[in-house]
Amino acid sequence: MRLQITEKIQVIEDEGIDISIPLQFNGPQPNAYGVEPARSKPYRAGDLVGDTRQGGSVNFEEYTFTPHCNGTHTECVGHITDERISVRDCLRDVFIPAVLVSVEPEQSSGDLVLSRRELSNAVGALTYVRATDTSALIVRTLPNDDGKLTREYGDYIPPYFTADAMEFIVECGFKHLLVDMPSIDRIFDDGKLVNHRLFWNVEPGSHEVKADSRINSTITELIYVANEIEDGEYLLNLQIAPFSTDASPSRPVLFKIF
Repeated sequence: MRLQITEKIQVIEDEGIDISIPLQFNGPQPNAYGVEPARSKPYRAGDLVGDTRQGGSVNFEEYTFTPHCNGTHTECVGHITDERISVRDCLRDVFIPAVLVSVEPEQSSGDLVLSRRELSNAVGALTYVRATDTSALIVRTLPNDDGKLTREYGDYIPPYFTADAMEFIVECGFKHLLVDMPSIDRIFDDGKLVNHRLFWNVEPGSHEVKADSRINSTITELIYVANEIEDGEYLLNLQIAPFSTDASPSRPVLFKIF
């Protein structure tokens, strides 16, 4: 599916819809793989304290967190390569045509999975979609509730894509993928990361990119799309912190297209 936008589109620039999960340091927050919660503390050096409530002149804090596990984050192929590739270098698209679909996972061997059939049906239902080779697919899993804002993914195995579904996403030409799960792969899969490798076109088991790997494609995990946001077309502004790392905290903002 590669169609080109040939007509002008309109958006209301002050009506952006933030689909990131606010990261509340030292507060309720999502957590994957049982890592330490994101936390902050006032900087201290001698008589200097970075907290106005403790006599400091300004608030000046240290933050500790794991982007892949503590909240909404965008990652690049450097997530699975020996070469330290930065998401800041990979993400070159600023305003991205995007499609939001809601998909109900299916039962498979005791897990909940997002199948090619269900994904194809959801995308196909949007007959007016104007996809491009720089477009994004945003997937909201059902049922959907605000428990996703603070869910701890420990023993609970959240939904994940089948390999066939991931191949469908790549075949459609979607360059950016945004999901409300902690991983597009099974959260515990013995380190195979099959879907990550399919999405970025990296050989199974390899930690090296190829000439035709999808270097400029990104995956954004742990978003939250409220129920009142309708499936359909949007313009996406994918904002990341300027970290030279494989993953960065991010703030995806949607704009309704008119």
